[in-house]
Amino acid sequence: GAWPRVAMEASELWVGFVGAGRMAGGLVRGLLQAGKVPASNILASAPSDKNLDAWRGLGCRTTHCNLEVVHRSTLVFLATKPHILPGVLEEIRPAVGSHHIVVSLVAGITIQTLQRLLPPWTKVLRIMPNLPCVVQAGAMVFSRGSNAGDEEAALLKSLLSSCGLCEEVPESYIDIHTGLSGSGVAYVYLFAEALAEGAVKMGMPGALANRIAAQTLLGAAKMLLETGEHPAKLRGDVCTPGGTTIYALHQLEKGALRATVMDAVEAATNRACDMAKD
Repeated sequence: GAWPRVAMEASELWVGFVGAGRMAGGLVRGLLQAGKVPASNILASAPSDKNLDAWRGLGCRTTHCNLEVVHRSTLVFLATKPHILPGVLEEIRPAVGSHHIVVSLVAGITIQTLQRLLPPWTKVLRIMPNLPCVVQAGAMVFSRGSNAGDEEAALLKSLLSSCGLCEEVPESYIDIHTGLSGSGVAYVYLFAEALAEGAVKMGMPGALANRIAAQTLLGAAKMLLETGEHPAKLRGDVCTPGGTTIYALHQLEKGALRATVMDAVEAATNRACDMAKD
């Protein structure tokens, strides 16, 4: 099928980044560490050298000219701040050809808006990554515009799967993904910090408690992904009658942990939707 050809072409793929901030940097590190695209095939642009120094350190080429990125790349990632994007699209529009694949990482900018501001034939996809892409444990979702076909979707998926979990979804899920996963890593850090502080309170040194808390989260997540079991089932397996875990869970229920986390996902999702309207 199309897979081997797509995979084969990845090494000859010329990849451009318009914008070189943290999320773009995470993505490019994932691609490089997986050996998907050679650093010499990657060109990034940003207004100042502040972010570009790190890219040069990785062996990527850099420029201050957005148009140069489009001229010299087939796959173009848009990674600017949302308020800057319309101006950038206006600038690069004349250089976008039918051979280009344009992938936006920009929060709150819909595929409809991207297609309106780019030439009508442009192959547009929209992705929403999260920060653990930096360590190849990201969770990403993407949606395709009307001109992006199976081949473009397969190429993007084969590239991004080097950065973690990658799923194609309806565009309406992207704001939910932002609330669940984009912002969600911060909820997990908060929980990890609280776990470790509980152990410190009981007399364990902080550095050790932090390492054990992190490994506990990693192990629990890995079991969820690898067994495919419902979280409630795995949680039940840990609870022995009259044991330590059920006493702890009772306290978490008293503190309304579940309702609070659901509220957090809802609040972040709603905020993502509002930002799209601004």
